Amino acid sequence: MPKSKRDRPITLSKTKKKGKEHKESIVNSIRDAAEKYSSIYVFSFENMRNLKFKEFREQLKTTSRFFLGSNKVMQVALGRSASDEIRVGLHKVSKLLRGDSGLFLTNMPREEVESLFNKYEDYDFARTGSTASEKVELLEGPLEQFTHEMEPFLRKQGMPVRLNKGVVELISDFVVCEEGKPLSPESARILRLLGMKMATFKLHLICRWSPEDFELYKDGLDESDVESA
Repeated sequence: MPKSKRDRPITLSKTKKKGKEHKESIVNSIRDAAEKYSSIYVFSFENMRNLKFKEFREQLKTTSRFFLGSNKVMQVALGRSASDEIRVGLHKVSKLLRGDSGLFLTNMPREEVESLFNKYEDYDFARTGSTASEKVELLEGPLEQFTHEMEPFLRKQGMPVRLNKGVVELISDFVVCEEGKPLSPESARILRLLGMKMATFKLHLICRWSPEDFELYKDGLDESDVESA
């Protein structure tokens, strides 16, 4: 008789949540870095790609430090108000840690940081749910970029295809995706097969803090927004 799934042991180490000690370690690391580096930036990101970000971080590891994770934990580390901030003015930085954002602490000159972040972008294949940046339509006829072995897979993605003398052929025009609309799993797979990269991984500076001043970069924000946040 097969063994019941209920009797199988469950390893909790894989599901154990990061506890108080882990959070305290992050808080202490941020506070130590805030004393070490001359300026602190908040940045936002879109279409995050972990491998690409790791490569970017490695380029700057001798002069800088990045922190990503819980905004709340990072806010606690810096101080959420003028009364508990660890250095004067850092509560302004804390209040701008919203949504997809992180901290960048560095000794690099401001002009160099701005240039690096403004120029940085990397292209990758869009994932399911991402917004299509353009309409992609395949016209009726042979699809010579695909081998005959791929015909069943393409059909499963909703493409109206058949084999014609060993060549994959569209029997009617087919819209892969529409500009401005979310990508379905099938659309994302087809775009990957076509080699079309629609996702752009970008980093945007939101603000800069130093012991001497505080500067906002993001359009539509001013210091009154920070103070009232």
